Amino acid sequence: MAATDDAVHVRAPGKINLFMRVGDVQPDGYHDVATAYQAVSLYEDVRAWPDDEYSVSFSGPIDTSALPVDGSNLAVRAAKLLARTVGVPGGVHLEIEKRVPIAGGMGGGSADAAATLVACDALWGTALPKEELHALAAKLGADVPFALTGGTAIGTGRGDRLSPALATGSFHWVLAVAEFGLSTPAVYRELDRRREETVRIAPSGVPPVVDAAVLHALRAGDAHRLAAALHNDLQDAALGLAPGLGGILELGEAHGALAGLVSGSGPTVAFLAEDADSALELQIALSAARLNAVHAHGPVHGARVLAR
Repeated sequence: MAATDDAVHVRAPGKINLFMRVGDVQPDGYHDVATAYQAVSLYEDVRAWPDDEYSVSFSGPIDTSALPVDGSNLAVRAAKLLARTVGVPGGVHLEIEKRVPIAGGMGGGSADAAATLVACDALWGTALPKEELHALAAKLGADVPFALTGGTAIGTGRGDRLSPALATGSFHWVLAVAEFGLSTPAVYRELDRRREETVRIAPSGVPPVVDAAVLHALRAGDAHRLAAALHNDLQDAALGLAPGLGGILELGEAHGALAGLVSGSGPTVAFLAEDADSALELQIALSAARLNAVHAHGPVHGARVLAR
């Protein structure tokens, strides 16, 4: 594909961790994890224009005033990494319309990075093979490869080694979006602290795995079975840092959610509903309690170019 002077528009999804087991800290400082990701219909829109410099600006319903717009921004880093890899001179201006919560455990920054890789690849006409884009994504962060692929997948290692998981039908989620963020490293530190204080029953050095019940429920498209299998090892640590999340979990389950859990490192709480109508009723109940509640469905596709 040839390079273009027009803007390229790419949409990438946020994610929910339906299941998350956290193993031991590895020599690189990251934890060994086993997670089941599902991409959901809460999207980041990235538009890329040719430019001499690298720059990023934000729009959308989310307060982005605290986000960096310099070279430390993950999307800018993604563009520069691709440019270095393929030898493209010049730069790019990125405009990101944000809908995924910031520091919410839903991979919004990772979605921005994945969308930027796809957008710049199209903008510059570099046509990198999918495997090479995936390798670049893994260098940027553990959740970036999944934002590229979307759907439903099992992530191991740091979460970046993906294998697709079959999910039939559509699952309906209501997301209680917090007014604050939680630092992922802080949540992992809290988990480590709690584990050090208690006797570890699980044998050290055994890699974590995703329970078979999760895969069976996804394959069957059965929300009730999936609700029974939802789990997140990081949840207690997130609740320790943000105790108010416990009340949100209780509220959602009292208003008809099949189950609720903290997504990833939080603080977004994801409630699984039986169907679209139940999700709408739950969204209304949570909104009446003055929570920012969003209805989303999954699985949805990963980062892709929208028609110009």
